[in-house]
Amino acid sequence: MSAEPSLPTTSPAPRFGVWLIGARGSVATTAIAGCAAVAAGLHPPAGMVTETPDFASSGLPALSSLVFGGHDTVDCPLPKRAEHLADGGVLPHGLPAAVHAELAAADEEIRPGGPLPGDTDRGFGRGDDALIDVFADDIRDFVRRRGLAGAVVVNVASTEPAPTDGSLPPSSLYAAAALRAGCPYVNFTPSTGLHHPALAPLAASSGVPYAGRDGKTGQTLLRSVLGPMFAQRALAVRAWSGTNLLGGGDGAALADPAAAAAKNAGKERVLADTLGAAPEGEVHIDDVPALGDWKTAWDHIAFDGFLGSRMILQTIWQGCDSALAAPLVLDLARLAVRAQEKGLTGPLGELGFYFKDPVGDGPASLAEQYAELRRFAARLRDDAGPGDRGRSDDGADGRGARR
Repeated sequence: MSAEPSLPTTSPAPRFGVWLIGARGSVATTAIAGCAAVAAGLHPPAGMVTETPDFASSGLPALSSLVFGGHDTVDCPLPKRAEHLADGGVLPHGLPAAVHAELAAADEEIRPGGPLPGDTDRGFGRGDDALIDVFADDIRDFVRRRGLAGAVVVNVASTEPAPTDGSLPPSSLYAAAALRAGCPYVNFTPSTGLHHPALAPLAASSGVPYAGRDGKTGQTLLRSVLGPMFAQRALAVRAWSGTNLLGGGDGAALADPAAAAAKNAGKERVLADTLGAAPEGEVHIDDVPALGDWKTAWDHIAFDGFLGSRMILQTIWQGCDSALAAPLVLDLARLAVRAQEKGLTGPLGELGFYFKDPVGDGPASLAEQYAELRRFAARLRDDAGPGDRGRSDDGADGRGARR
């Protein structure tokens, strides 16, 4: 008897890790719960740019292939954190129970962060290099134990003040650990991260892609649209002032004037880049604990029209910070993973669409940033080589205006 022909076998789809710094915070919890909900078909992918048709052929990892872990300094389990967010209206009621298994699995992969005052173990207190090794080992162990094809590190921790003494702040320790572990790095916060000058040699030699910083979710998103509008219509902006009212952990962190200054720098840069010079005015950030995870951003814009006619535009943005940020975090994780698969290295300036203060050179207008992001999506296709920048549907083949 002849042997029966063997049936073809298919290899399981590769899985990729998303290692979150601040993994038990509101943004991380919303991202993990939301990823599970969208992957299971419980909710549509509202807010996820990578789920739109422009990215359908970019080879991005499926949401169901993402495995979550991370570092944090708090010990509230993710399922409990999700229940708190549902009580506050951030997550739909019933969702924490529906995705409890996914939240619990991610929580098991969270390792202690730091350093905090009094830390004496796990390398804390032994110097920056020892801390970086501890964090990098945590990431490598995660990839190895879960059999992952790779991982991306995304910083979604609370904003920290800019360093003043030359030492590496926690965000920079985590960033260095990501690169040391060979993982792409995304800084979704205004914290220093890879911007510390001491990390420049590591960033240049790491051979991994990185992006950031400070996710553009509300007030600055509007500014990146309205600023170009005034410039293109030849309307002279005399003053642009703003106020942010927010609660939760972000509000508490930004009550520190030094942390608020780091946050406001990106908001001001967008106006300077799109208008040609920074107008009068500044942004005030007020911590209102009663608001929880909700925020209100108000802008007052004074501008001159024809024959010096003085006019005013005011905008009010009210939104849920975590619900605005979480889909962008998932977008960036998928894009960074795919960029590494395609052999891309160094700063991913093409992802400036997502950031207030993006790395590399690129346009500041949201429309131009989106056009560049679409070209980047084409570059990630399986049939596009590492040097193929692709073309957008409108035929543009350059990178647009430069800062």
